[in-house]
Parts: sequence; structure tokens; C-alpha cells
Amino acid sequence: MSNSMKPIAILSTGGTIEKTYNPLSGVLNNEVSVLELMLSQLSLRGVKLNRVQLMNKDSLDLKPKEHELIARAVEACLEENVGVVITHGTDTLEKTGEACLSYLKELTGPVVLTGAMRPYELRSTDALQNLTEALLAVQILPPGVYVVMHNQVLRFPGVYKDRAGLCFRSREPDEREEG
Repeated sequence: MSNSMKPIAILSTGGTIEKTYNPLSGVLNNEVSVLELMLSQLSLRGVKLNRVQLMNKDSLDLKPKEHELIARAVEACLEENVGVVITHGTDTLEKTGEACLSYLKELTGPVVLTGAMRPYELRSTDALQNLTEALLAVQILPPGVYVVMHNQVLRFPGVYKDRAGLCFRSREPDEREEG
């Protein structure tokens, strides 16, 4: 599949994947985006990217109106791009995925959410692997809303974070909550 005509949109929202260490406070925060640094380490031959910095927040701080704001931004991005990758915090990633699914009725391309359990700045991180997987997946998946992390692709609805297992899983159709 070739996407040489249209770029991939990367919609950045913050989250653990983009947290940086502040030596003055001694904590990890969403202060500056490290997405450009991560992208510079990848060989993206033939892939055009359209970077959209929407916000830089811990996903625990996102309110319902911000999940809808992300869905609206995805809708605008899909008009000009082959697909959208959303970098997002893992704690409320499922809320944004569900918001995209309910808000976007006619998907013209794949919407791939990804994040990290450990920040890019840490020595042991899953950030670069997850970003790489998401960039590949968005080029080959059919229209839909997905989470792509840790060598798996899960399609919404029914995706949830397994906090004990530090991964995402998908509920079986009969396990999904009504409403």
C-alpha cells in the first residue's frame, strides 16, 4: 500500500510518552514535547508527516470536552491525511478512543492511538517501539479506531488498560458495557 500522495498526521496530546524530567522539581512532567526527537531517530523514508501539537497534558488531567476536542481534531486531520496517529497518555487513552469512535461517524482512514508505560527519557522505555509500530500500522490498517502498542493492534470498541498487566486488552463483545 502506498501513501505517497497524502501524509500521516501525528496528533500530539502529551502523556507519559512525552514526559520529561525536571531536575529542579525532581519529577516527570509534560513540559516540552520530545516527539520531534523520537521521530528524528526513525528511518521514515518515503513517509510524509504532518505534525499537530494539540496539547501537552497528562491524560489524567483531560476532561470530557478535551476528549471531544481530540476527536474533532482527528476529523479535520483525516481530510488531509491518509490516517492519524495520536500520541496519548495511557490512563485515559480508552476514553479518547471511544470518543473518536462515537464522534466520527464516517472514518476515511485509520485512527491509531499509542502511548507509553514508561517515558521516552527513561533508559528502559517502550515509547520508541510503540511510536514505530503506530506509524507502520496507520499505513496498512483499514478505517477504524485502534490502539497500537506492545506488538499488538486492538480495535475499538472495548479496548481497556489492564493496569496490573501494564498493557491494553480488548473485551469480548458480550463483556462490553452497554451505553
